[in-house]
Amino acid sequence: MSFEEDIEDLQAAEDFLQYFKIEYDPSVVHVNRLHILQRFHNYLNQAKDTMPEDMDAKKAVYMHLLARAYQDFVESDAQTEKVFKVFHMNEPQTGFVSLNDIQT
Repeated sequence: MSFEEDIEDLQAAEDFLQYFKIEYDPSVVHVNRLHILQRFHNYLNQAKDTMPEDMDAKKAVYMHLLARAYQDFVESDAQTEKVFKVFHMNEPQTGFVSLNDIQT
């Protein structure tokens, strides 16, 4: 199987970490698995224009970016890292609707 085919078969954060032979703490992954994968995806998107063509070099970049994504959550937490849009939303906004606007 090719590298791309291997990657397509991976699903869980643990699958990716094991594939790239990155040591990890299961308790960190258990709490942050979706955040780690989203951060990894974000890092890959940022690197797509400079991604090497050579498969060994490409695999090394993937491994480095996954390790970096994992490490982000070893050193921090999901709320601080704000990977998902929900963490970027502002506090609820209040608005004013006059009685004239709601009368029929």
